Amino acid sequence: MAETLTIGKALNLGLRRAMEDDAKVVLMGEDIGRLGGVFRITDGLQKDFGEDRVVDTPLAEAGILGTAVGLAMRGYRPVCEIQFDGFVFPAYNQIVTQVAKIHARSRGRLAMPIVIRIPFGGGIGAVEHHSESPEAYFAHTPGLKVVAVSNPVDAYWGIQQAIAHPDPIVFLEPKRRYWEKAEVDPDATPDPLFASRVVRGGDDVTVLAYGPMVKTALQAAEAAAEEGRSLEVVDLRTLSPLDLDPVFDSVRRTGRCVVVHEAAVTLGLGAEIAARVTEQCFHSLEAPVLRVGGYDTPYPPSKLEEEYLPDLDRVLDAVDRSMGF
Repeated sequence: MAETLTIGKALNLGLRRAMEDDAKVVLMGEDIGRLGGVFRITDGLQKDFGEDRVVDTPLAEAGILGTAVGLAMRGYRPVCEIQFDGFVFPAYNQIVTQVAKIHARSRGRLAMPIVIRIPFGGGIGAVEHHSESPEAYFAHTPGLKVVAVSNPVDAYWGIQQAIAHPDPIVFLEPKRRYWEKAEVDPDATPDPLFASRVVRGGDDVTVLAYGPMVKTALQAAEAAAEEGRSLEVVDLRTLSPLDLDPVFDSVRRTGRCVVVHEAAVTLGLGAEIAARVTEQCFHSLEAPVLRVGGYDTPYPPSKLEEEYLPDLDRVLDAVDRSMGF
């Protein structure tokens, strides 16, 4: 039976179901046990599954991931929570030099079924290290898969699919959307994990987004409709591998494309997507692929973050510029 859930609760129930289905699933992270994590995503899980399966770790991200590598080698499926996006960098060495490479280094003999949960993005009134968007670092790393959910349905199913997957996955959760609600049916058939999805049809401009920016793109589409413009919104859902066939199909119809993400524009995911869309859809494009993102500065103090983050007006401005060509 379908139930209205927030993204946070959907993740909690998805983790619970994965732990019920497989005794080798182990959760690790700072304050995830008795406290249930700073966002309460793991609330109640240590009480029900015990301290051996929901492990409160020291404040040592490199240690968390190093331990997860050993557990994965021995047949476990570790799920590591990084408390905030900016805290992942002490573990970056372990992730890119060990987690991402051991499967290839061992010629396929060793699997690394590790999920690295990272709340990412801004908009919660916090400071740097609590509001960052590090996805491009991981999408650029061969051997890692990167997923970015935007809604409770994908959160519920996606975390289970990621845990069951044989490869390491960086699982990005839009922290400012944790309280967004939607109907989730635990008996439904989920979409494939590594697939993008058209979430609103349109004819004039293709708008691509992922994670927290999907809602912003949909709001922009609503506002544009009032002015007679029809925006097609695509939720990328996965950043590595990129599923761009639906994007190419859309752009060939609309002739225009705008990519939206919170991360800084320079060398962000938008640059890669713009290159691929241009390569595949060159003769269909009526305008260059435009990007809307964060500015090329460190994340600002919280009182300035609304000036930094892409919003409805900045997306609509890009749409206007695209239509102006």
